[in-house]
This record gives sequence, C-alpha cells and structure tokens, in this order.
Amino acid sequence: MINIIGAGLAGLSAALTLAESGIRCRLISAQHSERAQSVLAEGGINAALDTMGEGDDTGLHFEETMKGGVYLADPNAVRALTENAPAVVRKLADIGVPFNRNPDGSIMLRSFGGQKKKRTAFAQSSTGKMIMTALIDEVRKYEAQGLVTRLPHHTFVRLMTNGTECTGLRIRDTYTGKMYDLNGIVIAAFGGMNGMFPHITTGTVTNSGTAAAVLFAQGVRFANTEMIQYHPTTIGIPGKRCLISEAARGEGGRLLVMKKGYPWYFMEEKYPELGNLMPRDIVSREMFFAKREYGTAYLDMTGVSGDVWKNKLSDLREEIMHYFPLDPKKDFIPVEPGIHYFMGGIYVNIRHETSMRGLYAAGECACQYHGANRLGGNSLLGAVFGGMTAAKNAAAYADSDSGMNEYRDDEPLIAELPAGSDERLGDILAGGLGIVRNSVTIKSALDRLDALQCTVAAEKVRKELGRAMLLSALGRMESRGAHYREDCPETLDEFAGVTVSQLAGGAVRITFEDIPERNDNGSNV
Repeated sequence: MINIIGAGLAGLSAALTLAESGIRCRLISAQHSERAQSVLAEGGINAALDTMGEGDDTGLHFEETMKGGVYLADPNAVRALTENAPAVVRKLADIGVPFNRNPDGSIMLRSFGGQKKKRTAFAQSSTGKMIMTALIDEVRKYEAQGLVTRLPHHTFVRLMTNGTECTGLRIRDTYTGKMYDLNGIVIAAFGGMNGMFPHITTGTVTNSGTAAAVLFAQGVRFANTEMIQYHPTTIGIPGKRCLISEAARGEGGRLLVMKKGYPWYFMEEKYPELGNLMPRDIVSREMFFAKREYGTAYLDMTGVSGDVWKNKLSDLREEIMHYFPLDPKKDFIPVEPGIHYFMGGIYVNIRHETSMRGLYAAGECACQYHGANRLGGNSLLGAVFGGMTAAKNAAAYADSDSGMNEYRDDEPLIAELPAGSDERLGDILAGGLGIVRNSVTIKSALDRLDALQCTVAAEKVRKELGRAMLLSALGRMESRGAHYREDCPETLDEFAGVTVSQLAGGAVRITFEDIPERNDNGSNV
C-alpha cells in the first residue's frame, strides 16, 4: 500500500500509474480533486509533437528547458522529461483530454515563453481543468476496483519515521477531528509553498505551505528554495491574485507602459527575437523596472483576432471581464507580477526519491526539472511525468499492509494557524524575496523573522522553512533565473549548483551541491 499526499495532477498521475500496475494506494487530500490547484492551470502542456511543421524535436525541448532554468537542473532528469513528453501528451489525449486540434486532427500547439517552436498543447485556456477532469474519471475506474482508496477532507499531520526512514504518516479527519496512522511508502504531491505568501500568489488559498514546513522540520532536505517564479500578468482578487495565462501573450498579447503619453512596448524593443515571450523571470524583472520608472503596466490584447478569441481564449476573456469592468478585446488590462510557482522544494533525485528513505515527492512540491526558472507549459508536464516516475520507483517497495489505525493520544494540530499569522510571515518573506533583491532587504527580512513571535507548532515550522528560503537567497551571491540580486548582478560559475537547506540540530544549514553530470544512460552519475 502506497500513501499519496495530495490529489492534484501529480497525485492523480501517481495513483493511476500504480493502479495500472495492480498496486493499491490511498489518495489523501484536504479537498476533492476538483478543488486542487492543478485545476487553475490555464495555458498548456509542453511536448515536441511537431504538429505545426516547424521542425521541433525533443532535443530542442531539452536544450530550451535547461537554458530557461539557467542550467541549474539535473540534465538527466530533464532529458527524461522532454523525451517522454510526446508520449505523456498522447496518453492524456487517449483518456479524453479535449486538446484543441488542427484541421487534420492532430493536436494543435501554441507558442509559450522561452521556446522558439510552437510546443504547447492546450484546451482553450483551461488546460489544467481539462487534464484533471480526464484523470479524475480514469482514476475512478480503479477506485471501483478497490485499487485506489480516496481519503478526502483529511489533512497531513506528520510523517511516521524509524530513524532516518519514513514508515508512514499521520493524518487528521477534518470532519471528526480523529487522527489515524497509515503505514507504507509515502509520495508527497501537495503542491508548492504558495501558502507562505498569502494574497500575492496565484495558487489556491487552501494550501498553507504547512505540509512542506513539517517535512522540513522532520529533517527532509530541500533545495533551491530561493527560486520563486513571479508570473508577469496577474490581477488582484480577494485573497489572492488571478492569473492571466501566458497563452494571452502566446496568441499575440503585448506588454506596455505609458511613456510620455504613448504606449511603449518595452519587451519588443529590448528583446526583438522573442519579445513578450521571453522566459518569465526576464519578463517579470523588466516589468519591475518599467513600472518603477513609468507606473502601471498593461496587457494589450486588442490586436488579437476574433477567431482566436472565439476558439482559443474565450474562457480567458470571460474571466477577465468577471473581475474587471474592462473588455480585453477593446481595452488595455492593468497587470502586475504575482508569485506563481516554486522551482525549489523537496530535494529529489532522478527517481524522485527524497533524502528520507521511503519518502518520494512529485509535482510542484519537488525540486527537480525547472532549475532557476520554469518554462511555461513545463509545470503540467513535470507534474504528470513526475507522478508517474515517483510511482514507478515507489512501486518496487510497496507492501500489502493496509492498516489505518486510529491515533488516540493528544497531537498538536500543526495544520491550524492563528488568524493573521500567515500574513505576518508572508509580509516578511515578500520583503526579502521580491523580484529584485539585495543583501540589505534579505538581512532585514531575517531580522524581522527573528523577532516574529510564534505561539503554535504550525507557526514555528513555517518560520524555519521561511528562514531556509531567506538564507538560501542570502547565500547565493549571484543573479540566476528568478533569483536576481541587484548587488550581485552577474551569473557566476561558482554558484552553478543546488542550494541545499536542512534543519539539523535545531538550526538551518545551507550548503551547495554540484549538478549531476549528464549521463547518456539516463541516470545520475
């Protein structure tokens, strides 16, 4: 029996992979899959299908993924990802994902940032929702056979361990308050750390980041936690930020500021080859500087054709008009960067094993494929393929133990936070981990963090994970991808490695480790 924490894209992919091999698993989640953050993904999923006749191939996908991540990712893992991408997308199509199609019936592809070829398969601008719907239906077949057991409305409390080995986990039923111990291998697939930054992320408001913090507190090693992707085009809504998908720019949307009373399309002037489709770290940084000098930035979609609005972006237009008294077909839309994705997370190897035996991780909670910056369209791919990979490797250690024992002693409810405590921590972290950073802002954030009073376990573990993020940013004395230090603007060879953080002996330790060498056999050297 294998236990999967999280029922989003990575979790469902892992469950499906296990069930197809006849291995039983549990899907544990605070909400049903229909409410997972994966549903919010809009733009598409990358695969070098070359259905647009541009001569694309998996080798170019690999090269652009490595370049976009500024060579901070394991090349063996990235190669496995990109080489398997066409098969992943074809399988998704086979189980019912309604990808947009070309007149000849092949899967249509669109342009996305950091990529010179049309490589992103999409279903209007609701790709995440469509993939999730198909996977949910597919997994339900195995639920009916008893191979997948659903445990919704259950929250993760902590891992059960035997020394340095994970032997299971403790969960809490949010309806009854009862806690249970579950034995077996654990796959973490609970999403990124967006809950550490409330109100300024595009992620679901139900993800507090506490699950990641608990694993960190239990000694699991994390990596590259300073690498936080700001998406250039978001709009503010209650409690969070609403994403305007990169698909908008992939279909002709243009970024601008007003300069001396006239629109200045700054990305097109500064980066004539890819313009508005440069990697997100570059676009967000250029927006930061343009806004600082000229004020509000806008997204201009008034030149997008009616056919594109009807067949590719109709749901995106409806979403914008729901929150704004503006029509993107006719009006400039005010936008600003928002925290969108965490390249850093639980440190895993090519097999998605963590530093703790018996614990695997996949999806956004894992640090694997994206290096210092994620290319749009690679997140859905990384979640699906990562879930598959974690499941295949975990399957070798699965056992038949199906025990679910009620835990009756008192256990601190780590998942519960006092009102406002997440906002206080989020404000501190945002001050030190913005689009543009320097040692002064990072050290100031660390001082504020030291002064932060924590009264419950959830606050204490989150505080230490936040400390790891700030210390990682302080220790990387260079600029690389999403980590831009204006006091250290160069990219330096001496920092071409993984920032590893671990809580040991009550203190956060930061070290740097080399990137695995490329191995033509497809495994780490």
